[in-house]
Amino acid sequence: MRIAVVALDGVFDSGLAVVLDVLETANALRDNVAGTPPPFDIVVAGLAATARTGHRLEIQTVPLDDLPNTPELAVLPALAATPPSRIIESVREHPVLEWIPAWHDAGVRLTAACTGTFLLAESGVLDGRTATTSWWLGPVFRGRYPAVKLDDSRTLAQDGRITTAGAAFAHIDLALSIVQRRSPALADLVARFLVTGDRPSQAAFAVPSMLVASDPTLVAFERWVRDHIAEPLQIAQVADKLGVSERTLQRATAVTLGMSPLEFIQEIRLDQAAYLLRTTNRTAASVAAAVGYQNVSTLRTLVRRRRGVTLTAFRGYHVESITRKVPFERENSTFSKSNYRR
Repeated sequence: MRIAVVALDGVFDSGLAVVLDVLETANALRDNVAGTPPPFDIVVAGLAATARTGHRLEIQTVPLDDLPNTPELAVLPALAATPPSRIIESVREHPVLEWIPAWHDAGVRLTAACTGTFLLAESGVLDGRTATTSWWLGPVFRGRYPAVKLDDSRTLAQDGRITTAGAAFAHIDLALSIVQRRSPALADLVARFLVTGDRPSQAAFAVPSMLVASDPTLVAFERWVRDHIAEPLQIAQVADKLGVSERTLQRATAVTLGMSPLEFIQEIRLDQAAYLLRTTNRTAASVAAAVGYQNVSTLRTLVRRRRGVTLTAFRGYHVESITRKVPFERENSTFSKSNYRR
């Protein structure tokens, strides 16, 4: 598979490095998988012969105009993190936008992570499709690209030939998804070799107060819920206390957060529950009551449904130790410097 990893000026250093490291590790380990999947033909491409990363490191790239063949898959790593308003400025009328629709029309698979998803959205190829991005960029993404079906609770979202990934280190998941398409066994081996974790949802890392900062109604809503978090809450009553209609509150949460008022209340309660579980010795039942749930089973069910983990795991987010032995011996390994492109 011909893969173009597109390094633009201002590319997020670790995002670019992670994608390349995962793909090159897959190439190095492929002989250890039954059937020996064919290698990935990886090229670091750019708009010119060099690009400067977000940390001002200069890297050599192959200009897109000089690629000998159209790639089968293009990866757009994140641009270095900036305030959301600056991200919009950086992608608007970006020179790479002329390439993205052309690739899509030519059948090229497109992938992007974090702020890189803004480039796909700006080009129009995500219109009508499900996509994800970093949770803290959700509000500005929805405001700029209402035609995109954003689900920022996902680490990965795949819709047709387009795959998007969430926060910065979801570049790992994005790269592994490329390997998995070629060989699930190889993707599993690479994941274990690099000791990557399983992160099914980035919702666990979202900070509600950051998400609503752009909307005064939602700022007041979040504050009111936190002040009354242990009480039974009815949406109509909360809206009345805030001096807005229930419909206005529903519209505000849908447009900015992509969720209902009730779902946002649940996120606030989960956020507070996580804080109490990790910083106190309170029992699960006591924490459930403190965030407005009379029955601890309600909290357990919500944690499992919204975070994809058990309540015990939610308390500590312990990472499972990897105990399985990598199925190859060092002397037979193909993992060596000679496997890497220079």
